[in-house]
Amino acid sequence: MKFVAFERTIEFFYKNVFTKPKNEYNKVTQLAITFTSGYIAGILCALVSQPADTMVSKLNNIKSESSTMDAMRIIYQELGFKGLWRGIGARIIMVGTLTGF
Repeated sequence: MKFVAFERTIEFFYKNVFTKPKNEYNKVTQLAITFTSGYIAGILCALVSQPADTMVSKLNNIKSESSTMDAMRIIYQELGFKGLWRGIGARIIMVGTLTGF
């Protein structure tokens, strides 16, 4: 998903914002467009994966003899929908920056 988001974002920038042909922009501008596209792709991926990653992290730390679905229900009851998004700000900064570069 990250690569598709990255490519679509670059296409959007060159079609709607930077409308001259790519080769008419200097290397700094091209690099800025590439970095920004990567950062946006990273944000989108962080938003999509955050709840599942939080759940998996909690599942790995729980000691239970119950089924995975039962454990997930317990975790969701404890965290709630909002709790699945805990840490999203830091994750956006981390993943966005890593993807941008």
